[in-house]
Amino acid sequence: MTLPPYADWLGLTVEREGAGPPVLAMPFSARVLGRPGFLHGGALGGLLEMAAVLALRDALGDEAARVKPINVTIDFMRGGREKTTCAQGRVTRLGTRVANVEATAWQDDRDIAIAVAHMNYRLVRD
Repeated sequence: MTLPPYADWLGLTVEREGAGPPVLAMPFSARVLGRPGFLHGGALGGLLEMAAVLALRDALGDEAARVKPINVTIDFMRGGREKTTCAQGRVTRLGTRVANVEATAWQDDRDIAIAVAHMNYRLVRD
C-alpha cells in the first residue's frame, strides 16, 4: 500500500490487523512535537486523516473512485505523549456518492482514545 508524501513525512507505517482496516503507526519524533512533551495536534489530525482514507480505500476494494473530503471534525480527548501513536479508521456508511468514516487514535491502550475524527467524503466513481 502506497502512502502519500505527507504520510511519509510523518513517518507513518501501515500495520494490518487481520482482515480489518489497516492500522497506522506514527513514531514520535521532533517533526510531530507540539508543546514540550506532547504530540502536535496537526500531526495527530494528519494521522487520523490518513487512517480514515486508508479505511475507505480498504472498503472500496478494487473499485476505482476518487475520494474528496467534505468535512472533518476532530475531538481531541487527551494530550498525546512522546511515544508511538496508532490510528485506525472505520467506515460507518458507504453510499453511492458519500462515505462517512470515523478514525480513532491511541497510544498505550487501544481502548483509551487520545483523539477521534469524524469525516465525510464525496466519492466520484469512474
